[in-house]
Amino acid sequence: MIGAIIGDIVGSRFEGPNRHPTRVNFKMFPTDTYFTDDTALTIAVADAILNDKPYADTIRAYYRKYPYVGYGRAFKAWGKSDDAEGYDSYGNGSAMRVSPVAFAFNTKEEVLEHAKLSAEVSHNHPEGVKGAQAIALATFLARVGASKREIRDAMENEMEYNLLELTRGFDSSCMGSVPNAIVAFLNSNCFIDAIRGAVLMGGDSDTIACMAGSIAQAYYGAKLTAIPPNIVKKTFQRLPDELADIAVEFVKKYIDNNFGKPASISKNAKCYDLFRSILYDFRNKG
Repeated sequence: MIGAIIGDIVGSRFEGPNRHPTRVNFKMFPTDTYFTDDTALTIAVADAILNDKPYADTIRAYYRKYPYVGYGRAFKAWGKSDDAEGYDSYGNGSAMRVSPVAFAFNTKEEVLEHAKLSAEVSHNHPEGVKGAQAIALATFLARVGASKREIRDAMENEMEYNLLELTRGFDSSCMGSVPNAIVAFLNSNCFIDAIRGAVLMGGDSDTIACMAGSIAQAYYGAKLTAIPPNIVKKTFQRLPDELADIAVEFVKKYIDNNFGKPASISKNAKCYDLFRSILYDFRNKG
């Protein structure tokens, strides 16, 4: 799941139409990179699994703690409610938050079931559930040693995605972004290559890179051995301590019990987080 968070942060400054980088070796962590709803809800799912809490309640709680990090309008309405059911969404919000499922459960059946459970609390359209299951399954298969050919076959045959027809431009649906993320991973040579390739696709860059990063971490080194330590450090510098602590706890329990918190949130990140909070309050409260 750290791979997913890295992808989210690296892609955060490029999200939107016609905002993709113009060169492959773009800077990954300039000062205007930050975590978005992808990270907040990925850690919400991790928290739910760690502490055996309901997915719906935990995801809502994280939305309310971090309400200013880029959620869609329909999700905001769901998050503000106390008991609303899923709103028939096929947006990629279900797939971008699912990565903890692939690391916490040890059978394909459990992974698919919990991907469904974590998705349908809000994204209960069949395509919303399918997108979450696809990213969870690809990440799980990568984690247990499947080849790229086997992962591709599972995505094409079981999930019924056409990986030869990718979406161009901004598309935040599962149908329009999940295949892109899978292909970014399949075409990569290392973890960093997967992140860069995902961001270069443009469109919903942070979420595509988040999903690709989940699979790439599992494939190239689930214990973070394939991710340069400075990348992990810079990622944690952009997380509030509360999110960082849950991420560390999850990694230590399910992925690598020797993992330690690599850095505290930087002063710049704290200031930027405060700025976003003030801006959110200004826009929504006047």
